[in-house]
Amino acid sequence: MTRRQLIPCALIATLACAPLALAQQPAQQPSAAPAPAKPAKKTTAKPKPAAPSDKPAAAAPAAAGGAAPNLLGQYDNWGAYTAVSGGKKVCFALAKPSKSATNPPDRPRDQPYMFVSSRPAEKVKDEVSVLVGYGAKANAEASIDVGGATYAMSTQKDGAWLKNPADEPRLVDAMRKGSNAVVKGVSERGTASTDTYGLSGLAQALDRLSQECR
Repeated sequence: MTRRQLIPCALIATLACAPLALAQQPAQQPSAAPAPAKPAKKTTAKPKPAAPSDKPAAAAPAAAGGAAPNLLGQYDNWGAYTAVSGGKKVCFALAKPSKSATNPPDRPRDQPYMFVSSRPAEKVKDEVSVLVGYGAKANAEASIDVGGATYAMSTQKDGAWLKNPADEPRLVDAMRKGSNAVVKGVSERGTASTDTYGLSGLAQALDRLSQECR
């Protein structure tokens, strides 16, 4: 089945360790040529053994046989990325919520994300999915609302997708033109969540990806 896929965790491991830290870095500007460095002094100190990494997740993409996601550009709330999973190219726009709320409040939860992804080898384009940050309650209702139109979502473990894939083009078009997308769901423990994603920059991110994922 080609649908109902989240971006593999190994590919976003570095982002999950420090959410969107890579995407939020300003683009590097060319700098002036540095002054010639002075010759390094000789030293007899023995090299220290390398300390074990305290961020094992950061190395997950290499361990999984894939490359870390490549940031093509940051467009306001949305980053445009390409990656390789299982030898196949994946392109995705990624954002985290601008606002989140749970009821009851203060329940522990992983960082949620929304993706709009394309997998050319599987002929999948602009698939909307959400990493909700918790195990979803079985058979619970989940939804995404854009501009007053509500779309039902199916959940599986910690992921959510449109229940009717035929609605996807209409949803993506609304997201391109809209200001916010509101995702609601219920966790296994009965915690209701409401996540608001700002849509500013999504259209530009998807346009950038369309050049990379043909």
